[in-house]
Amino acid sequence: MTPLLHDDIPLVFRAEVADAINEGRPVVALESNVITHGLPYPDNAATARKVEEAVRAGGAVPATLAIEGGEIVVGMTEADIERFASTPGIPKVSSRDLPIVLAQGRMGALTVASCLVAAELAGIRFFASAGIGGVHRGAERSMDISSDLVQFTRSQVAVVCAGAKKILDLGLTLEYLETQCVPVVSYRSDDFPAFYCVSSGLRSPVRLDDDAVIARAIENHWGLGNNSSFLITTPVREAEAIDGDEVDAAIAEAITAAERDGIRGQAVTKYLMRAVDAATGGRSAKANMAVLISTAEVGGRLAAAHARYRKEVWG
Repeated sequence: MTPLLHDDIPLVFRAEVADAINEGRPVVALESNVITHGLPYPDNAATARKVEEAVRAGGAVPATLAIEGGEIVVGMTEADIERFASTPGIPKVSSRDLPIVLAQGRMGALTVASCLVAAELAGIRFFASAGIGGVHRGAERSMDISSDLVQFTRSQVAVVCAGAKKILDLGLTLEYLETQCVPVVSYRSDDFPAFYCVSSGLRSPVRLDDDAVIARAIENHWGLGNNSSFLITTPVREAEAIDGDEVDAAIAEAITAAERDGIRGQAVTKYLMRAVDAATGGRSAKANMAVLISTAEVGGRLAAAHARYRKEVWG
């Protein structure tokens, strides 16, 4: 691992990642939250390795991000992945929590929002995730809006994902992104996807099929003075997807049950996700893994196209 002090924030790079950044080769950041708060051990470690392999298959170097010992780890080793996967109680760290957990010197698993902060500090231009957070249903009463959306307005990182979960208000999520001038492009698809559902039922603002055009669009966005992210969605493969109507039915039933049982606040999300898992007989867990891998591969491919474009322009 290669240490680097970024002002007052210590970053520790895996040598492969540091070399790739210094040489202008493509790197894709990945979240460690999927290791600690996803599947049980050892399936979580195996999935993390498959996601990294998918980035490599796309033509880029993976850099899974985490916190340990008061440092931001940029690129987890095999030993790091194994330790995080097998250690219980590692907290989920969003961008709000970063300064505190770093000061405490604790282990922390990074989410979408905190990965954007860490990736930008590390000089990594691309980040891949299965799905982003969004505006929650009933947000007009609860004000429950994911910090992911706020962080998109602050970090110059291209984000590749499969849209957002259907338990969210995806129409309002798209409205929020439009209001904040965050570009949303669907890669080789007409619709905005919904995590492990191919479509949310909403049309994407823009469809782009050409990797080089996307690379130019990203650079144009930042060249125009924007300090925000560039969002690229790619749907899960049809064969690995879950039917949207099936998920909608499970969500509607779970929302009624949650209101009846007095489930409120942050507990609602977990309640709805468990309801979808139960309704699909465990198929959603397999689809979740498929989304992680497919977005990572596309992220690697687009990061490679972006690196080629920058080399052509700046040499």
